[in-house]
Amino acid sequence: MADTTLNWESFESKCAACKACGLCEGRTNIVIYRGARSAPLMIIGEAPGESEDLQGKPFVGRSGMLLQNLLASYGFTDNDYHICNICKCRPPANRRPTPEEIKACKVLLADQFRLVKPKVILLCGSTAYEGFFGTKPVMKDVRGVFIERKGYQIMTTYHPAYALRNPANKVPIYDDMGKVRDKLTELGLMPPL
Repeated sequence: MADTTLNWESFESKCAACKACGLCEGRTNIVIYRGARSAPLMIIGEAPGESEDLQGKPFVGRSGMLLQNLLASYGFTDNDYHICNICKCRPPANRRPTPEEIKACKVLLADQFRLVKPKVILLCGSTAYEGFFGTKPVMKDVRGVFIERKGYQIMTTYHPAYALRNPANKVPIYDDMGKVRDKLTELGLMPPL
């Protein structure tokens, strides 16, 4: 247990000291994660928004409220998931992070994976997919299906912000989270609902 704490402390220090891209100049807080430090499910978004930058936690604004309601509806507790973003600093005016900014932050994300040790990964939105796989997706082609890669079960869904702009897309996100919950049960990582 002590080693994990030391590893997390050094990782958080590394994040706080990061100046790998220009996003560090405008941040109020580095946004690393919320939820459990080690969890079977890792949820990855794009980048912090204004609320996240102010609070230093991902998915705490309107999108986060939708995500939290979704997690609660499937019986997830804070110990079951680890939520983070591809980029740890807020892009100006909440713009999409550039490929260079995403690449600069991937080193930190790789460290984060080693610490969290998830089995199932949920990518929220096309930027998370692009940051993870290195190519821009056509969301209708990648959404809602699991890809097995290096021992991880990975699914992509719409970003909750997209569903807030287009409420009809809440249904696919809920369906996808149900598949994630079923996969965790199938892997013996969560009890049946």
